[in-house]
Amino acid sequence: MTAKPSLDDKIRLDKWLWAARFFKTRALAKEAIEGGKVHCQGERCKPGKEPKVGDELSIRQGFDERRIKVEALSAVRRGAAEAQALYTETPDSVLKREQAAALRKAGALGMTTDGRPSKKQRRQIEHFRGAQEQ
Repeated sequence: MTAKPSLDDKIRLDKWLWAARFFKTRALAKEAIEGGKVHCQGERCKPGKEPKVGDELSIRQGFDERRIKVEALSAVRRGAAEAQALYTETPDSVLKREQAAALRKAGALGMTTDGRPSKKQRRQIEHFRGAQEQ
C-alpha cells in the first residue's frame, strides 16, 4: 500500500523547487542548489534541506533572481496555477526583475557582439571612430 504525500510530510528542497515549477527536472534543481544559485534565509543550502512554510528563498535563474516566500509544501508537480500557489514573490523582487528585463531589452536594440559586425554596424563603428578623432 503506497501512502500519498500530505502537506505535513517532510519534503526535500530540490523536489519542492521542481513541484513549484522553477526547474524542469529535479536534477536541474539539485544542480542549481549545489551550484549556489539557491539560498534559504540568506544562506547556501543543500538539496536535502526541508523547506518550511514562511521560509524565504533566493533563486537565481539566468539573468533573473527571484526572492520568494514559501506559502505551501507539495511533492507533486501540478499545473502552473497550482504551482504558483506554493509561493509568493516579494514586490521588490518583481520590480527588480522587470527593470532588469527592460534594460536587457533596451540593450538588445543596440549593437550586438555576436560574430562579425553587419554592414550597418560597421558604418556606426567607423562613424564613432571618426567622431572621436576630431
